[in-house]
Amino acid sequence: MKEEINLEIYNTESRKKERITPAPGESTLRMYTCGPTVYNFAHIGNFRTFVFEDLLRRAIKYFGIPLIQVMNFTDVDDKTIAGALKKNLDLKTYTKIYEDAFLEDLKTLEIEPVEIYAAATDYIPEMIEMIETLLKKGIAYVGKDGNIFYSIKEFPSYGRLSHLSLEDLKVGASLRVSTDEYEKESVADFVLWKSYDKERDGSIFWQSPFGPGRPGWHIECSAMATKLLGPSIDIHVGGVDNMFPHHENEIAQSEGCTGKKFVRHWMHSEHLLVDGKKMSKSAGNFYTLRDILEKGITGKEIRYLYLQTHYRTQLNFTLQGLAASRHALSRFRDFIHRLKDIQEGDTFSSGAIIEETRQKFKKALGDDLNVSVALAALFDFIREINARCDEKKISGKDSQELLVFLEEVNRVLGVLPLREKEVEIPADINEAFLGREAARKAKNWKEADHFRDYIHSKGYLIEDSPQGSRIKKAEV
Repeated sequence: MKEEINLEIYNTESRKKERITPAPGESTLRMYTCGPTVYNFAHIGNFRTFVFEDLLRRAIKYFGIPLIQVMNFTDVDDKTIAGALKKNLDLKTYTKIYEDAFLEDLKTLEIEPVEIYAAATDYIPEMIEMIETLLKKGIAYVGKDGNIFYSIKEFPSYGRLSHLSLEDLKVGASLRVSTDEYEKESVADFVLWKSYDKERDGSIFWQSPFGPGRPGWHIECSAMATKLLGPSIDIHVGGVDNMFPHHENEIAQSEGCTGKKFVRHWMHSEHLLVDGKKMSKSAGNFYTLRDILEKGITGKEIRYLYLQTHYRTQLNFTLQGLAASRHALSRFRDFIHRLKDIQEGDTFSSGAIIEETRQKFKKALGDDLNVSVALAALFDFIREINARCDEKKISGKDSQELLVFLEEVNRVLGVLPLREKEVEIPADINEAFLGREAARKAKNWKEADHFRDYIHSKGYLIEDSPQGSRIKKAEV
């Protein structure tokens, strides 16, 4: 009898692992994931979170749970407005450049499209309606400057996600923050609506019952999540840097408005370091995804590096780590080529090893997305199958069943080179390869070595096997 394996994740709020299922009476899981602020190209720290969110999405589907996912685009905040004004562009034109770039970057990293992408500027009426409700309930108030603030003292459970103690902290109207972001250690009433300031906002503003202006950053996600997924959602995901104040403020706004629990499960990915240091422009270690691609690194290699480290552990992004990713993917590639080349051999029952590996893989995923253990099970599988290949105990039928299983696990991993096009070999390399084959048949080993050395000098390798020889690109 097979062991029942469930998907369990660590809930930041409860600080324990919990089983993931749709809400009682529902058949579909509703997940909201924080997307990019589209004022520039996304950096490699951002993409650590986005790959984690994609892994979670793929795992949920692998466990057979129906899913609807919303990812937001923050296209109105201090940074997007400043960028648009500096470039002398209207806000939509400016942010569309970086939205399109982001979607291209997602494809590069094999990140699946979600069901709904939501741009904040398309939900301004919903934000205004939510602010009106908070004002009517006395949870929000109008400041002397015309800004509208959320009064934290009216929400006693504020701090429960980030586990902040507010007992000894003075909060209220005297401590107010009107910028979109503030110091992580401060606790203050935060802005819901910013009154129009011509010098700061230029021509970018919306009309509202409170006068012209624009929404604060935090209210955007509350309005989009509740509008698109309902007042209570199953999972909310983002980077650990968003836990406070952004996600804490989302809880206060949403629950203050609806009176219902906003999120059942919260998940957060840890920071990315570069060469052991916090990434920053001043330190000279700040990279967008595109900067890394320009170094000759592929999207799959970057994705594999992200996957190897558990999402709740800080990830150290290094060139050595990328080289290790390239080597690991090369092992997968060679194994896949070997299976595809098998024509004859003794048939064995591949079902048993496939099922054993599947159970180990699924159990690791179900344990809070423990991908390193899942990958270890996969490499054990490869070693055993390679040993059988060496003994010619794999038939063509077996190899097809094994490849189908690899397709299955790749629906979660998104890195296996199963459908890669063969590398196009330059004519001179191919000619040297044919020359080497002819020289080997003639037992002219000196000439064969000459051709081999030429091929190597051009950045290619020859792989010899009982099934024949082939050329592949050398690892950098």
